[in-house]
Amino acid sequence: MKFRKPRGEETRLGITPLIDIVFLLLIFFMLTSHFHIASGVPIRLPKITQKDYDSKGHKITLVIDKLGRIYLKGKKIDLKQLEQELEGLVKQDDRVHLLLEADKDVSHGRVVNVMDLAKRAGVSSIIIAANWEPKKVF
Repeated sequence: MKFRKPRGEETRLGITPLIDIVFLLLIFFMLTSHFHIASGVPIRLPKITQKDYDSKGHKITLVIDKLGRIYLKGKKIDLKQLEQELEGLVKQDDRVHLLLEADKDVSHGRVVNVMDLAKRAGVSSIIIAANWEPKKVF
């Protein structure tokens, strides 16, 4: 007596689970990636060895280029207008963080003047941007 072997289903690789996995990976990478929005003003930041930053609150970017020109949110502005703009932003949101990106060749006095003006306007904290180089002190 001859027995027939039962014929099983053909093994196939389904495309639907693969597409699901690809979309999940895409969503994961989109949510975990960080995008740096450049201000459009060419500056060279000083280097640091320690990183410390609290990202809570409203962050405003202020750039000082090599020639000492000031840019708030990408627009050129002078010191008098800067104080008025910052006061207006502080009135909208009490917790304003100023991200200060100053070229490493700009004079120290110019940076201190801008920092003093920002504190007078009511900015809660000033974050000084720098490029991080691990394990280099000088």
